Amino acid sequence: MKAVILIPARLDSSRLPNKMLADLEGEPLIVRTWRQAVQSKYADRIVVATDSREIAGALEAYGAEVMMTSPDARCGTERIAEAARSIDAEVFLNLQGDEPLIDPCNIDLCLEPFLGANPPDCSTLVFPMLSDDCRQIEDPNVVKAVLDRNGNALYFSRSPVPFQRDVYAATQFYRHIGLYAFSADVLQRFASLSPSMLELAESLEQLRLLENGFRIRCVTTTVDHPGVNTREDLELVRRMLRESVSR
Repeated sequence: MKAVILIPARLDSSRLPNKMLADLEGEPLIVRTWRQAVQSKYADRIVVATDSREIAGALEAYGAEVMMTSPDARCGTERIAEAARSIDAEVFLNLQGDEPLIDPCNIDLCLEPFLGANPPDCSTLVFPMLSDDCRQIEDPNVVKAVLDRNGNALYFSRSPVPFQRDVYAATQFYRHIGLYAFSADVLQRFASLSPSMLELAESLEQLRLLENGFRIRCVTTTVDHPGVNTREDLELVRRMLRESVSR
Protein backbone atom coordinates (compact mmCIF):
# COMPACT_ATOMS: atom_id res chain seq x y z
CA MET A 1 0.00 0.00 0.00
CA LYS A 2 1.30 3.42 -0.95
CA ALA A 3 -0.26 5.98 1.37
CA VAL A 4 -0.03 9.76 1.12
CA ILE A 5 -1.08 12.24 3.79
CA LEU A 6 -2.71 15.32 2.31
CA ILE A 7 -3.10 18.37 4.54
CA PRO A 8 -5.55 20.98 3.23
CA ALA A 9 -4.74 24.49 4.41
CA ARG A 10 -6.34 27.84 3.64
CA LEU A 11 -5.55 31.26 5.03
CA ASP A 12 -9.13 32.44 5.47
CA SER A 13 -11.01 31.14 8.49
CA SER A 14 -14.32 32.51 9.70
CA ARG A 15 -13.65 31.91 13.40
CA LEU A 16 -9.90 32.50 13.56
CA PRO A 17 -8.40 34.38 10.55
CA ASN A 18 -4.86 33.41 9.52
CA LYS A 19 -4.78 30.61 12.07
CA MET A 20 -2.55 28.41 9.88
CA LEU A 21 0.25 30.93 10.38
CA ALA A 22 -0.42 31.55 14.06
CA ASP A 23 2.76 31.29 16.14
CA LEU A 24 3.09 28.18 18.30
CA GLU A 25 6.25 28.47 20.35
CA GLY A 26 8.28 29.80 17.44
CA GLU A 27 6.75 27.86 14.55
CA PRO A 28 3.61 28.41 12.42
CA LEU A 29 0.65 26.21 13.35
CA ILE A 30 0.61 24.50 9.93
CA VAL A 31 4.30 23.59 10.31
CA ARG A 32 3.54 21.94 13.66
CA THR A 33 0.81 19.84 12.01
CA TRP A 34 3.15 18.85 9.17
CA ARG A 35 5.84 17.83 11.69
CA GLN A 36 3.41 15.46 13.40
CA ALA A 37 2.40 13.91 10.06
CA VAL A 38 6.05 13.27 9.15
CA GLN A 39 6.26 10.87 12.10
CA SER A 40 3.70 8.45 10.60
CA LYS A 41 5.09 4.93 10.05
CA TYR A 42 2.77 4.07 7.15
CA ALA A 43 2.74 7.25 5.06
CA ASP A 44 5.10 7.37 2.09
CA ARG A 45 4.66 11.08 1.46
CA ILE A 46 3.20 14.18 3.13
CA VAL A 47 1.84 17.00 0.97
CA VAL A 48 0.21 20.24 2.06
CA ALA A 49 -2.46 21.39 -0.41
CA THR A 50 -3.10 25.15 -0.29
CA ASP A 51 -4.14 28.11 -2.41
CA SER A 52 -2.09 30.52 -0.28
CA ARG A 53 1.41 31.57 -1.35
CA GLU A 54 1.98 32.80 2.20
CA ILE A 55 1.26 29.36 3.67
CA ALA A 56 3.36 27.72 0.95
CA GLY A 57 6.32 29.98 1.71
CA ALA A 58 6.13 29.30 5.44
CA LEU A 59 6.16 25.53 4.86
CA GLU A 60 8.84 25.48 2.20
CA ALA A 61 11.18 27.27 4.61
CA TYR A 62 11.06 24.07 6.70
CA GLY A 63 11.43 21.69 3.75
CA ALA A 64 7.79 20.63 3.50
CA GLU A 65 6.28 19.57 0.17
CA VAL A 66 3.51 21.93 -0.96
CA MET A 67 1.06 21.65 -3.83
CA MET A 68 -0.83 24.74 -4.98
CA THR A 69 -4.55 24.17 -5.53
CA SER A 70 -7.44 26.20 -6.86
CA PRO A 71 -8.93 28.98 -4.71
CA ASP A 72 -12.35 27.73 -5.83
CA ALA A 73 -12.27 24.59 -3.66
CA ARG A 74 -15.38 24.67 -1.46
CA CYS A 75 -14.00 22.39 1.26
CA GLY A 76 -10.94 20.46 2.35
CA THR A 77 -12.10 17.29 0.59
CA GLU A 78 -12.30 19.06 -2.77
CA ARG A 79 -8.86 20.55 -2.17
CA ILE A 80 -7.19 17.22 -1.41
CA ALA A 81 -9.05 15.48 -4.27
CA GLU A 82 -7.60 18.06 -6.65
CA ALA A 83 -4.10 17.43 -5.33
CA ALA A 84 -4.55 13.65 -5.35
CA ARG A 85 -5.26 13.62 -9.09
CA SER A 86 -1.58 14.30 -9.75
CA ILE A 87 -0.21 11.87 -7.13
CA ASP A 88 0.28 8.13 -7.64
CA ALA A 89 -0.99 6.37 -4.50
CA GLU A 90 -3.58 3.79 -3.38
CA VAL A 91 -4.67 5.56 -0.19
CA PHE A 92 -4.97 9.22 0.78
CA LEU A 93 -5.36 10.45 4.33
CA ASN A 94 -7.01 13.81 4.96
CA LEU A 95 -5.37 15.51 7.94
CA GLN A 96 -6.77 18.93 8.79
CA GLY A 97 -4.12 21.64 8.94
CA ASP A 98 -5.33 22.88 12.33
CA GLU A 99 -4.25 19.74 14.24
CA PRO A 100 -0.77 20.69 15.56
CA LEU A 101 -0.96 18.13 18.39
CA ILE A 102 -2.25 15.17 16.35
CA ASP A 103 -0.72 11.93 17.63
CA PRO A 104 1.17 10.15 14.80
CA CYS A 105 -0.13 6.85 16.20
CA ASN A 106 -3.69 8.01 15.44
CA ILE A 107 -2.68 8.67 11.84
CA ASP A 108 -1.38 5.12 11.57
CA LEU A 109 -4.49 3.71 13.27
CA CYS A 110 -6.60 5.38 10.59
CA LEU A 111 -4.46 3.86 7.83
CA GLU A 112 -4.34 0.32 9.28
CA PRO A 113 -7.69 -0.89 7.85
CA PHE A 114 -6.19 -0.48 4.37
CA LEU A 115 -3.39 -2.92 5.19
CA GLY A 116 -5.76 -5.91 5.38
CA ALA A 117 -7.29 -8.10 2.71
CA ASN A 118 -10.70 -6.39 2.78
CA PRO A 119 -10.04 -2.65 2.93
CA PRO A 120 -12.97 -0.26 3.46
CA ASP A 121 -13.97 2.65 1.24
CA CYS A 122 -12.99 5.05 4.00
CA SER A 123 -11.72 4.87 7.57
CA THR A 124 -11.94 7.28 10.47
CA LEU A 125 -11.42 7.38 14.25
CA VAL A 126 -13.83 7.36 17.19
CA PHE A 127 -13.22 7.97 20.88
CA PRO A 128 -15.35 6.08 23.47
CA MET A 129 -17.29 8.26 25.90
CA LEU A 130 -18.89 7.35 29.21
CA SER A 131 -22.67 7.11 29.10
CA ASP A 132 -22.98 9.68 31.91
CA ASP A 133 -20.80 12.27 30.12
CA CYS A 134 -23.85 14.42 29.45
CA ARG A 135 -21.89 17.58 28.65
CA GLN A 136 -20.21 16.04 25.59
CA ILE A 137 -23.11 13.83 24.55
CA GLU A 138 -25.52 16.76 24.44
CA ASP A 139 -23.03 19.26 22.92
CA PRO A 140 -23.92 19.80 19.21
CA ASN A 141 -20.27 20.71 18.53
CA VAL A 142 -19.27 17.17 19.56
CA VAL A 143 -20.10 14.79 16.72
CA LYS A 144 -21.34 11.39 17.85
CA ALA A 145 -20.92 8.15 15.88
CA VAL A 146 -23.07 5.01 15.91
CA LEU A 147 -21.38 1.78 14.81
CA ASP A 148 -22.51 -1.65 13.71
CA ARG A 149 -21.10 -4.88 15.17
CA ASN A 150 -18.26 -4.87 12.62
CA GLY A 151 -17.10 -1.36 13.47
CA ASN A 152 -18.62 0.28 10.41
CA ALA A 153 -20.44 3.59 10.76
CA LEU A 154 -24.22 3.53 10.84
CA TYR A 155 -24.62 7.27 11.39
CA PHE A 156 -22.95 10.46 12.60
CA SER A 157 -24.90 13.19 14.37
CA ARG A 158 -24.65 16.34 16.41
CA SER A 159 -27.61 15.04 18.42
CA PRO A 160 -27.23 12.61 21.34
CA VAL A 161 -27.26 9.26 19.52
CA PRO A 162 -28.20 6.64 20.34
CA PHE A 163 -31.15 8.29 22.08
CA GLN A 164 -31.80 6.58 25.40
CA ARG A 165 -35.51 6.12 25.97
CA ASP A 166 -34.51 3.96 28.93
CA VAL A 167 -31.10 4.65 30.43
CA TYR A 168 -28.68 1.72 30.31
CA ALA A 169 -25.21 2.08 31.79
CA ALA A 170 -23.88 -0.27 29.08
CA THR A 171 -24.90 2.04 26.23
CA GLN A 172 -21.72 2.98 24.36
CA PHE A 173 -21.32 6.48 22.97
CA TYR A 174 -18.54 7.47 20.59
CA ARG A 175 -17.12 10.87 19.79
CA HIS A 176 -15.98 11.23 16.19
CA ILE A 177 -12.41 12.37 15.47
CA GLY A 178 -12.28 14.03 12.05
CA LEU A 179 -9.40 12.15 10.46
CA TYR A 180 -10.19 10.28 7.22
CA ALA A 181 -8.38 7.84 4.95
CA PHE A 182 -9.81 7.04 1.50
CA SER A 183 -8.97 4.71 -1.33
CA ALA A 184 -7.89 6.81 -4.32
CA ASP A 185 -11.03 5.96 -6.28
CA VAL A 186 -13.44 6.67 -3.45
CA LEU A 187 -11.85 10.06 -2.76
CA GLN A 188 -12.47 11.19 -6.34
CA ARG A 189 -16.01 9.82 -6.37
CA PHE A 190 -16.77 11.47 -3.03
CA ALA A 191 -15.51 14.86 -4.18
CA SER A 192 -17.61 14.65 -7.35
CA LEU A 193 -20.90 14.06 -5.50
CA SER A 194 -23.30 16.86 -4.67
CA PRO A 195 -23.90 17.64 -0.99
CA SER A 196 -26.56 15.27 0.34
CA MET A 197 -29.74 15.87 2.34
CA LEU A 198 -28.41 14.53 5.65
CA GLU A 199 -25.07 16.27 5.15
CA LEU A 200 -26.81 19.61 4.74
CA ALA A 201 -29.14 18.98 7.69
CA GLU A 202 -26.35 18.08 10.13
CA SER A 203 -23.53 20.04 8.44
CA LEU A 204 -21.43 16.85 8.46
CA GLU A 205 -19.61 16.05 5.23
CA GLN A 206 -19.11 12.35 6.03
CA LEU A 207 -22.86 11.76 5.78
CA ARG A 208 -22.52 12.24 2.02
CA LEU A 209 -20.54 9.00 1.98
CA LEU A 210 -23.11 7.06 3.99
CA GLU A 211 -26.06 8.38 1.95
CA ASN A 212 -24.35 7.22 -1.22
CA GLY A 213 -23.66 3.70 0.06
CA PHE A 214 -19.97 3.94 0.92
CA ARG A 215 -18.60 1.97 3.88
CA ILE A 216 -16.79 3.89 6.64
CA ARG A 217 -14.70 1.79 9.03
CA CYS A 218 -14.45 3.34 12.50
CA VAL A 219 -11.30 2.59 14.47
CA THR A 220 -11.38 3.16 18.22
CA THR A 221 -8.65 5.23 19.84
CA THR A 222 -8.16 6.32 23.44
CA VAL A 223 -5.86 9.21 22.50
CA ASP A 224 -7.05 12.63 21.38
CA HIS A 225 -5.77 16.19 21.46
CA PRO A 226 -7.53 19.50 20.78
CA GLY A 227 -7.49 21.07 17.34
CA VAL A 228 -7.53 24.83 16.80
CA ASN A 229 -10.82 26.42 15.75
CA THR A 230 -11.07 29.43 18.05
CA ARG A 231 -8.85 31.89 19.88
CA GLU A 232 -9.47 29.90 23.07
CA ASP A 233 -8.28 26.70 21.36
CA LEU A 234 -5.14 28.48 20.19
CA GLU A 235 -4.28 29.65 23.71
CA LEU A 236 -4.94 26.15 25.08
CA VAL A 237 -2.55 24.56 22.57
CA ARG A 238 0.09 27.18 23.31
CA ARG A 239 -0.20 26.41 27.01
CA MET A 240 0.04 22.65 26.38
CA LEU A 241 3.19 23.11 24.27
CA ARG A 242 4.82 25.28 26.93
CA GLU A 243 4.01 22.73 29.62
CA SER A 244 5.40 19.85 27.54
CA VAL A 245 8.72 21.72 27.10
CA SER A 246 9.00 22.57 30.79
CA ARG A 247 8.63 18.96 31.95
